Amino acid sequence: MAVEFDHCKLLLVDMKIANAEDIVGVIEVAIRGGYPLLVIAQEIDLEALAILVGYKRRGALKIAALKAPGFGELKSQYLDDIAILTGATVIREEVGLSLDKSGKEVLGHAAKVVLTKESSTIVGDGSTHDAVQKHVTQIKNLIEQAEQGYEKEKLNERISKLSAGVAVIQVGAQTEAKLKEKKLRVEDALNATKAAVEEGVVVGGGCILLHLASKVDVIKDSLDDEEKVGADIVKRGLTYPLKRISENAGEKVLANEDLMAAKVLRCCLENSVKVLRTFFMSHQGA
Repeated sequence: MAVEFDHCKLLLVDMKIANAEDIVGVIEVAIRGGYPLLVIAQEIDLEALAILVGYKRRGALKIAALKAPGFGELKSQYLDDIAILTGATVIREEVGLSLDKSGKEVLGHAAKVVLTKESSTIVGDGSTHDAVQKHVTQIKNLIEQAEQGYEKEKLNERISKLSAGVAVIQVGAQTEAKLKEKKLRVEDALNATKAAVEEGVVVGGGCILLHLASKVDVIKDSLDDEEKVGADIVKRGLTYPLKRISENAGEKVLANEDLMAAKVLRCCLENSVKVLRTFFMSHQGA
């Protein structure tokens, strides 16, 4: 459930796109140029949105649409920030620009955009670095002049979004099959790293599971007979990974100090318990 565009053009509109015909001209420009298009506007009318969906379904254009982030005046400010980052020109009536008369000259460029349900990431191509730094300095000056804490918070938030770094990992291989395999390995490593950042790390090598197994006996007295059976199964399951690692390695690994993501371990345990619960419920029903 994500949209990823490389070398994408951006159309920034500081108003509601109410008339579908107004946006057709820019869309045709994108089709002729053969590049993806991301539309960010205050609001998009259903009729105009239907036009975008139609182009997408026909495969004529890779296109996505977003509402401008923030609310109130913040929407316009965020659009200005995105414009600085991508080299775009924000279309707004106050400066005499209209959507129906706009063409390629108002479009910005991003090296990559990643859109999900909860977040949107726009990666600049580096060509606007000086302009971005100058814009950040201007926002810092506004912070010094701001009197309200909320205003300072939002200004700092804008600086954070403009200054945040994004790493691009390039993966290559001699064949398509090797490339897919290597890409999956890199994605696994990235997901594990993100999980570690989110919830920390614990000792790996099955050691933490062995320590958790010793805690099962502490709660067994508070369980009924059927639950105690389940507790014993969980305890045996917690000790098994270390035993298996020992067999494979041919040596004791109780002193293992490798680290693994706490979130990965937590999810594994939670899913195991769900499977065990489903097993017992199905047998009780039978």
